[in-house]
Amino acid sequence: MNADPSPAGPADASGVSLRPETAADERFLFEVYASTRANEMKSSGLPPAQQELFLQNQFALRRAHYARVFPHASRSIVVRQGRDAGVLTVNRDSDEIRVVDLALLPRYCGHGIGSGLLKALLDEARAAGKPVRLRVRKDNAARQLYLRLGFAPTGDHDLYLDLEWRANRP
Repeated sequence: MNADPSPAGPADASGVSLRPETAADERFLFEVYASTRANEMKSSGLPPAQQELFLQNQFALRRAHYARVFPHASRSIVVRQGRDAGVLTVNRDSDEIRVVDLALLPRYCGHGIGSGLLKALLDEARAAGKPVRLRVRKDNAARQLYLRLGFAPTGDHDLYLDLEWRANRP
């Protein structure tokens, strides 16, 4: 897959493209976020209304944090065959490409979409001579994908791992 990592990139052979995130996407963005925490919510014991309130608050805090820490990041909606499938937020600095957020709705996982988007970013990083960095929860299944693609741990923070990919890693 050769998905263009820039916002509004063309669709590739599998029908995957990116479009810029807009204010109209807020509900979809929350849906994707909530899906990433579904297992946690199932085991929380909280009633559904409290789960929703908790997730709304966490979502708002995370969005504010990303806007403050990565104000120039490209924020995209991942589209597959004309349907919104997930989100990709990438911050490009002079010294790195940082995957701030990559999340797909569960029904789109396991179809090569995430790996295709990541491979496009790795190609971009290789051409620019930059590393790609990200942070992932240790219990996130995507961690195995990152390791398969050549990311290596660079830091350990309780629930999270910092990972880095370099084109010429020894």
